[in-house]
Amino acid sequence: MKTAFIRKLRTHARLDDDDVSALEHMPVTVKEIGHHEAIVREGDRPTQCCLIMEGFACRSKTTENGQRQILSIHISGDIPDLQSLHLKTMDHDLTTLSNCRAGFISHETIRSLTRQRPNIADALWRETLVDAAVFREWIVNVGRRSASQRMAHLVMELRERLKVVGLSTDARFELPMSQHDIADALGLTPVHVNRVIMALRRDGVLEFRRHVVALGDAERLIELGEFDDLYLHQDPVS
Repeated sequence: MKTAFIRKLRTHARLDDDDVSALEHMPVTVKEIGHHEAIVREGDRPTQCCLIMEGFACRSKTTENGQRQILSIHISGDIPDLQSLHLKTMDHDLTTLSNCRAGFISHETIRSLTRQRPNIADALWRETLVDAAVFREWIVNVGRRSASQRMAHLVMELRERLKVVGLSTDARFELPMSQHDIADALGLTPVHVNRVIMALRRDGVLEFRRHVVALGDAERLIELGEFDDLYLHQDPVS
């Protein structure tokens, strides 16, 4: 159940066999969580971190008038609230986008592991830096790209991230998000998202049906979205 997490860490960090064994044996409490349920809410003071084992989740902020902005999307192998080790009060919500299986790891377990295994400490630190790189790219995406560019960029990012943990091919992957969810991630209205999806479908580059994304022309999407995967840092030396 920790396979995706370890696979992801080994993609961008150097872990030896003893490090991997330590990760495999760390105690985790597993819970099933329904779709659109809170894992951690803004203002909470968690004592454990959440490892997404199956499903999709997101970080988000909601304005006083109820408008939500999704800040990042999280998949199997992600620990979205790792910062709670040092920032004691959550400043955003962490919510499921689909039915999820989540593993909860106590802060003390993670602290002990990082003290004993410097490579793991480096890998988790790198995780937080990659998160920051993704945030920077999302700011550019929402703030400076057109609606169709935003959609193309999001789709290509998710394909690359899911590929690392074995959940996508070059041409297809599952994306259990409603058009409302996608709108909140892209800073658009659901109606606008629907128009963009229909236009991309007519152009033969993208098909979105029953929570499955099928890519008709990935190269055109890469060009349209100005997508460069450098910011994902999926290489230990990048």
